[in-house]
Amino acid sequence: MATEILVAHGDRPREGGPNRKQVEVAVGVLLRADGAFLLTSRPAGKVYEGYWEFPGGKVEAGESIEQALRRELIEEIGVTIGAVHPWRVELVDYPHALVRLNFCKVYEWSGELHMHEGQSFSWETLPVRVKPVLPGTVPVLAWFAQERSFEGATHEPAT
Repeated sequence: MATEILVAHGDRPREGGPNRKQVEVAVGVLLRADGAFLLTSRPAGKVYEGYWEFPGGKVEAGESIEQALRRELIEEIGVTIGAVHPWRVELVDYPHALVRLNFCKVYEWSGELHMHEGQSFSWETLPVRVKPVLPGTVPVLAWFAQERSFEGATHEPAT
C-alpha cells in the first residue's frame, strides 16, 4: 500500500477540492528478457498529452486490477498478457485527479504492439531517452535503479 503521496505540480490548483475520490488505475510494466521496459506516450487530447508512461488505465466498477489491466492493454496497445505480477502501488496527486497507480510486472504477452490511440511507444532501459516522463512514472524508474543496484551488489565476488 502507498504510504506517501507524490504531489505532481504542487503549484497548480487541485480539481475537486480536498475530498477528492481516488481514481484506481492498473498499470502494466512490460519487461523483455533483455531488461528493456515499454513506455508509451499519452495520446493527443488527454491530460499530459505527449508525456511518457507505462500503459494501463482506469479500473472500472466490478473489475479487479488484473482484469482492468488485461482489458486496457488489449484496448490501448493490442496485446494479450500472460501472468500479472502485482509489484508496487503509488498514490499520485495530480492537479486533475488523485490517482492510485497499481503497478504490475508483465513478462509474457502475445500479439503485435499496435497503438490504438495514436500514441508512440519505446522500449527503454535506464536512463530513459524519451522525454518528458509523466510524474507518476518517475518513481518506477527509481525502483528499477534500486533493483539493478541490488542485483549488482548480490553478484559481486567475495574478496
